[in-house]
Amino acid sequence: MSVSIDVAWKSLNKDQEELCGDQVEVLKTDDSDIVILADGMGSGVKANILATLTSKILGTMLHEGAALEDCVETVARTLPVCKVRKTAYATFSILQIFHSGEACLAEFDNPSCVFIRDGKIINYPYEIREIGGKKIHEYRFTVKKNDCFVLMSDGVIYAGAGAILDLQGWTWEAMSEYTLKCTKQTLSASRLAVMLSDACSELYEGKPGDDTTVAVARVIERRIVNIFTGPPAKKEDDERLMHDFMNTEGKKVVAGGTSANIAARVLGKEIVTKVDTRNPDVPPMAVIDGIDLVTEGVLTLGRSLKLLKKYVRDEFDAEFFDELDADNGASRLAKLLIEECTELNLFVGTAVNAAHKETELNFDLSMRQNLVEQLIRTAEEMGKTVKVSYY
Repeated sequence: MSVSIDVAWKSLNKDQEELCGDQVEVLKTDDSDIVILADGMGSGVKANILATLTSKILGTMLHEGAALEDCVETVARTLPVCKVRKTAYATFSILQIFHSGEACLAEFDNPSCVFIRDGKIINYPYEIREIGGKKIHEYRFTVKKNDCFVLMSDGVIYAGAGAILDLQGWTWEAMSEYTLKCTKQTLSASRLAVMLSDACSELYEGKPGDDTTVAVARVIERRIVNIFTGPPAKKEDDERLMHDFMNTEGKKVVAGGTSANIAARVLGKEIVTKVDTRNPDVPPMAVIDGIDLVTEGVLTLGRSLKLLKKYVRDEFDAEFFDELDADNGASRLAKLLIEECTELNLFVGTAVNAAHKETELNFDLSMRQNLVEQLIRTAEEMGKTVKVSYY
């Protein structure tokens, strides 16, 4: 089994604080995916620094191949204990899922992870290890497709305390049951993170009493998306590009009118344009048998990039997903890359598009290349593995 994970998180700052005292770090190694959630003591600048320090130490060591035990020991011994509160200056959760399906979780004073499998909350057994005087809960298990894990800071389980709910707050049990209810339908990690974060915000009546973070990881299979955009520099390379493109595993997207004409000609298929008057700001899509999505080029890529960048900036909410679900080329491409892609292959032609060469807009090679470079950077920031082939 070769697995990957779909990861997203949402944070609420404590009321009237500009900085969040929780930090999430997502890393990829050659053989695993890692999610780290650190919660700094207190709030504001101090908590932010402590959480950032903790997540960076853990992330750097794990990325360099250090064993989980060594990472935990380093942080446990490095972070002092507050003399007044008798608690650590930062707490953390580390989830590492290997491509083989083996996984481990280490928790230090954060609320327990919510594990959901086959529509049930699972209680994995754990060992308590004492490292540097600190008790670490350590789990080891094997994952399977569609498993869902929710890491959280303690702001989640205290949501609503003293306000909507009694002094107990939301409680882990109530939060986990709500999560289970949400996962009755298959949701991407980002959609579930928004739902859980919104629930916390409502319980806090829009004024969080503590920094509040949920990090969702879903186990998924590798999902490959291939995008062909721009004609090759040499016309005789049209067939070579299309051969490479069509014989690569995964979904197929063609972006650009000239690119679509090349695809249809080489494949011997007809192009059927889909006229859509509902959204005149986005050029219409087309249909080519054997291709999953056919869109216009520069304008659609630009609109799609805006959505991807909002996602990277953590600016996704219910309204964002309404736009992502819209039936137009830009939204469908962005949705494909956000929710149905772990690896992105780009097949990029380097010819100046003759259709634009003489126009005032002058959408030439440099414009397309600029969009491709932005797409590469943004996809990598989203945690995708990106490969580019130029023709």
